[in-house]
Amino acid sequence: MLATTPEFSLARIIVMGDVMLDRYWSGQAARISPEAPVPVVRVKNIEDRIGGAGNVALNIAKLGGKVTLLGVVGDDAEGEILKRLLEAEGVACDFVVEQGIRSICKLRIMAQHQQLIRLDFEDTPTEFDRDAMMKRLIRHLPKSDVIVFSDYGKGTLADVAAYIVQAKKSGVKVLVDPKGVDYQRYARADVITPNLSELHAVVGVCETENSLIEKGRELLKEQHIQTLLLTRGEAGMTLIQESQVNSLPAQAKDVFDVTGAGDTVIAVMALGVALDMSLYDSMYLANLAGGIVVGKLGTSTVSMQELTRAMHSDRDLLYGVVSEDELAQLIVRAKANDERIIMTNGCFDLLHAGHVAYLEQAKALGDRLIVAVNSDASVRQLKGDSRPINGLQERMTVLAALACVDWVVSFEEETPERLYCRLLPDVIVKGGDYRPEQVAGGDCVIKAGGEVKILQFVDGQSTTAMIKKARGLK
Repeated sequence: MLATTPEFSLARIIVMGDVMLDRYWSGQAARISPEAPVPVVRVKNIEDRIGGAGNVALNIAKLGGKVTLLGVVGDDAEGEILKRLLEAEGVACDFVVEQGIRSICKLRIMAQHQQLIRLDFEDTPTEFDRDAMMKRLIRHLPKSDVIVFSDYGKGTLADVAAYIVQAKKSGVKVLVDPKGVDYQRYARADVITPNLSELHAVVGVCETENSLIEKGRELLKEQHIQTLLLTRGEAGMTLIQESQVNSLPAQAKDVFDVTGAGDTVIAVMALGVALDMSLYDSMYLANLAGGIVVGKLGTSTVSMQELTRAMHSDRDLLYGVVSEDELAQLIVRAKANDERIIMTNGCFDLLHAGHVAYLEQAKALGDRLIVAVNSDASVRQLKGDSRPINGLQERMTVLAALACVDWVVSFEEETPERLYCRLLPDVIVKGGDYRPEQVAGGDCVIKAGGEVKILQFVDGQSTTAMIKKARGLK
């Protein structure tokens, strides 16, 4: 499982599809109109947000990816607003601008954070310069890793089959957020991301999990599609491929508004695919991101900080056992968030109450506690051939289960000096009768502006005493 968020800035992605402006008029509804039995909203705030395929591109840009958006807009104020909002967020826009159509705008009237009505202003762009769109696509494909087709059924992707063929010729991976029941249009895509109701509309209602998987695989085979990522609301996500199936539970704690959640999911999946991450790891991140965005009002995005926090708080999946290289990246991100890093080390062979009290005291000194654990070989060097009682992985797993411990890492040497000098925590904590200058690695940390703190062990608690008691020795 991933311990750090990937470097999304390396991803180069095209998003193509129906772009639209999401407009919100918000206020208070304190009375009923005398003209009709409807609430009167006193509008106090007007907000424009990016919707449709634009929201997919915006999610990618917010997470640091390089993204170009292709779509159709009218020669009007809404089209200009869309372009201005997108470019301000780092999205490169290459629109086909048509004189004879109106840019899609969805106006939502809100009162007390509840949507009262939605008004749609649109001309379905079925008649636009398709040659111009294809030329734009061909121009951008050589510089891209992935293309996302975001289909809202508004007409921009009427020729999506031809666009997919062109993308595959260029060696670019294809992800599709589909619409309607004709999935032949999406043949040879790498990944499609329907929700459960959309899939049922195509393959029929699936009464059992086995039926769902079987029909999903039949669809993939019929259309020569490699992977189906099925979003299932409160049931989470399922990744269906010819040879395997993987599922993840939903991550949302509070569902406030599902608007645009599918955009966030496919955006994060595209970032993962662009970086050649495994589809399972990409789904894991997409699942976390989807759980974040449904807790927000209206069309929203996820930031890198939110995604990182979600990963770090997901203890059931992360556990805290990480490699040294992963830990180095985690510390960089934690310090960027102004978190104070505390680090200690030891054999922790038989964990006892004294250890727990000591680790809780250490965690109280900062925001993140790292425990560095001696390898089995280094324990033998220190304690003799009869030790350790428990192997390295067992010792690390037990430590990672403690609420006060964030990350656990191992080291091979007799002392952690090299590890401390590489990672440079803010505070090294050591238990016993040491002086700060005697602590291995302390000089490196102090020179870097950190400190060394000595804590006292709990009297009467020791691993040696536990072993003697177990053996009936005094």
